Amino acid sequence: MYYPMFFDTTYVLVLAGVIICMIASAKMNSTFSRYSRVRSRSGMTGREAAERILYQAGIRDVRVEHISGNLTDHYDPRSKTLRLSDATYHSNSVAAVGVAAHECGHAIQHETGYVPLAVRGSLVPVANFGSTVAWPLILIGLIMNSNMSALLLNLGILAFSFAVLFQIVTLPVEFNASGRALKILGSTGILYEDEVRDTRKVLTAAALTYVAGAASAILQLLRIILIANRRND
Repeated sequence: MYYPMFFDTTYVLVLAGVIICMIASAKMNSTFSRYSRVRSRSGMTGREAAERILYQAGIRDVRVEHISGNLTDHYDPRSKTLRLSDATYHSNSVAAVGVAAHECGHAIQHETGYVPLAVRGSLVPVANFGSTVAWPLILIGLIMNSNMSALLLNLGILAFSFAVLFQIVTLPVEFNASGRALKILGSTGILYEDEVRDTRKVLTAAALTYVAGAASAILQLLRIILIANRRND
C-alpha cells in the first residue's frame, strides 16, 4: 500500500539529514568563533596572508576582494577572484588566516589544473538544473495516476542525482584545498606550528559541513527512491 509522501515514514531520512547538518554547522560556528579570538603571532590579516600565498605560488592574476557576510569566503574561477568575508578579510586571527589560505588552495587548484575542481565546475549547470526541476517532476509523478507517472518520477530522480553527484565531487576538492592551505601555512612561516594545529581544527570543522551536506543529499535521494518504488508497487 502506498502512503502519500507528505505523511511518509521516510521523513526519518530527512530528519537525520537535518540533524547531521545542524551538528556540523554548530561545530563549524563554535570552532571558528573560538579561534577567531586567537591572534596570529605574525599579525597578518586574511587579506595579507592570501596575497602573500598567491604571490609565492606565482599567481599574479587573481584579485583578493572583500565580500559582505559571515563565512561567505569563496574563490570564483570564472573571474579569478578570491573573495573574503567580514570575519576574514581584516582579521588577523588564526581562523581568518586559515580560511584565507583555504580559498588560496582553490586558486592554486585552478592554476595547476586540479582535475576534481574542473569536474565540479563542469557539473555546476547540470546540478543547478537538476535541483530546479527534480522536485516538480517528482511531485507531478506522485500526483498523476497515469502511465507517465513512473517516467516523471525516474526523470526527477535522475535530475536530483546530478545535484547529489555535485555534492560528492565537492568533497575531494575541499579536502585538497585544506591540505594545501595547512602545508603552505606551515612551510612559509605565516603561522607557527601550534597555530597551524589550531587552524587545522577550523578547516576540519569546515570540511565536516561539506560531508554533512553530501550525507544529507544522499539520504534525500534514498528517500525519493524508496517513495518511487512504493508508488510503483
